Formats: sequence, C-alpha cells, structure tokens
Amino acid sequence: MSAAALPRVVSDDEIAAFARDGVVMLPQMFEPQWIDLLRTGLDAHRAKPTPRARIWDRDAEGRTMFWDSMAWHDVPAYQEFVFNSRAAAIAGQLMQSQRVHFYFDAVFVRSPGSQFQTPWHQDEPYWSVSGHDTCTVWMPLVPVKAANALAFVPGSHRGEAVLNQPDFGVLNPDEKPDIDRSDFSAVAETDIPDISADPEAFGVVSWDMQPGDCVVFNSRILHGGSGRLAPNDDLRVFTSKWLGDDVRIAFRDIGMDPDFSDVMRQHGLAHGDRPGTSLLPQVWEQP
Repeated sequence: MSAAALPRVVSDDEIAAFARDGVVMLPQMFEPQWIDLLRTGLDAHRAKPTPRARIWDRDAEGRTMFWDSMAWHDVPAYQEFVFNSRAAAIAGQLMQSQRVHFYFDAVFVRSPGSQFQTPWHQDEPYWSVSGHDTCTVWMPLVPVKAANALAFVPGSHRGEAVLNQPDFGVLNPDEKPDIDRSDFSAVAETDIPDISADPEAFGVVSWDMQPGDCVVFNSRILHGGSGRLAPNDDLRVFTSKWLGDDVRIAFRDIGMDPDFSDVMRQHGLAHGDRPGTSLLPQVWEQP
C-alpha cells in the first residue's frame, strides 16, 4: 500500500518552523473521511483495548483520562490510516527524510470536564528507539481550544541535557500490576523546569484546533499541559509516531514506556538496527 499524495505541498516555511521550533501546526490537512474513520476506529478500540491500556487519572466525579498504544494490528481503521493517509508523507517532508517508518499509534481520551493535565515531558527518553528524525502527528477528533490542547516549548528539542522525566507509572488509580515504571533520576543531569508556573517565560505555544488539523512535533521537544476541560467538553486525540533516516533501535536500561523491546526482539530487531520488519514498516519514501 502507498500513502496518498498531499493535496498541498508542506510549505518551506512550515518545514523551517519544524526544524527551528520542533513543532508546527498544520491546519486542515486531513479530509473529513479520515476523521470519521479514526472516530470509528477509536470506538472499536475503546470497546476492546489492548493489554497496554491504562487510566492515567480518575477524579472524585469519575472523570477519566484513558490511554492506549500499539493497537493498529487489531484495529483495521488505524491500519487504513497508517498506510493510506497522508500522515507518513507529512512526517517525511517535515523531517526531510528519505524514508519514513511507522513506529506506533497512541490514543488519549479525556471524559467531559476532565481536569487532568499532561505532565511536561519529552517522548524519546521513553521510547525503544533513538534519533533526531522522529515525530508525532497529533490529531484531535473533536474541536479543542488552545488552552486545553497540547502545548510546547519551541526549540527545546535541541537541548543536550538529560532531563529527569516524570514517572507516568504513578498515574495509575487502578493500581494495574504490570504498569511500566520509569526512573530517570539515576541518569538525569537536571530536572524539567516548572514550565506551568510561567509559560510566557518559556515561550509556550498551543493552538485552537478543529478535526482535520494536526500538530507535528519532534519527540525531543518538551510538551505537556493539555487538559482542564470545560464541563461539557471532552477530548479525543489520535496520534501516530514516525521514524526518519537517523533512527536506530535503542533498548534502554531504564524508562522505556511503552516498552516494546520484547516484541521488537521477537521480530528480529536488535539494539542498533534500523527500523524495519512488519512491526516497524516503511510506509513512505521521498519521490
């Protein structure tokens, strides 16, 4: 299967913004049929989550934050999106990569009025891969205001310090026994600053978004802060993760969350390998 052609070329300004800031918002990049497909897939996914699913938050009113990942093998709608939407082409053009491999999907579902905010963090320290040429395509399936959308510290993807990432395992109200635990304190050089205390000082950006818009961001950028919804507003987000030219498999001593190392090894992938096999398929190639 081949990725669909873009209805418009990602502009030079957008490519430059992604390289400079580590994040760019692309308005109306996905037609309504793709949003409808992902909504249908998410409904089926929620009805039959993977063993990796977890609730990250449940408050006294019963409002929740649901998360799950790597469901594309079992959700045909996700497979259709991964292989036939323009997501891989967008990722390839922004990363300026010759080839793009799919890494995994993840969904985030907040019930109406949820007040849970995503802790500030980077993605790559949790991943079983390493490289600068990585990105996430973050797609809301419902309208979202800038104050409630995922927010970013532009340029923070270029930082060299090893940061003490938050332990998402503590966000486990159901006390799931096989929850991943991440402890970066042994290798961290510095803590993540208190970005929420003074967002303007860090130049934090976020956007009002409609279904069909997407934010694409480098996996090393500091991001977080989404949440605190109005009483009648929910948030349903589908994300796809993409790997470019310099990425290699990296089995880490600590912190892999979600930990895909066992399934990678079962597919014949070893530390230092390029992505590949049916687990991390190549989806797009520069024309």
